[in-house]
Amino acid sequence: MWHDWLRERSDKVLGISLGPHGDGRMQNIGDLVKHIFIAEKHHVERLSDRPLTDTNLIPNDSVEELFRFGQRSRKDLRDFVETHPAEDWEDSREFEIMGKIVSVTPRKFIVHILTHEIRHWAQIATMLRLNGLTGGFPDFLFSPVMSGGVRTLRV
Repeated sequence: MWHDWLRERSDKVLGISLGPHGDGRMQNIGDLVKHIFIAEKHHVERLSDRPLTDTNLIPNDSVEELFRFGQRSRKDLRDFVETHPAEDWEDSREFEIMGKIVSVTPRKFIVHILTHEIRHWAQIATMLRLNGLTGGFPDFLFSPVMSGGVRTLRV
């Protein structure tokens, strides 16, 4: 949904600034989209005891490149959820993340991945609205994700 929305408006949208009050890690929409996908990829790699993917070569200015990477990270997430042993979902494990040791269960880590993504896509929608790009933002309730959908009422 977001892929289509961004692609229809061109790669230039990715360069829209996040404003002057960030934490210094991300400067524009492209950086934030990349951050969403990197977090998903790296967190699943941590849970899977795999080395973290080097993401330095992934551009932040190409909708197609970003979403190609995002498709791979989402596939890894789905594979993890589908194959992780049921008896291990509540086993707490420790991970080093951003210079801190975090103790977390796989279930909590997966919930974090999903809420992290939801929160950042909402930030992106807000930044785009503030920059005059309105309407047609993807919305979970109206999406085909997890079945369902929308139809127009006939009067």
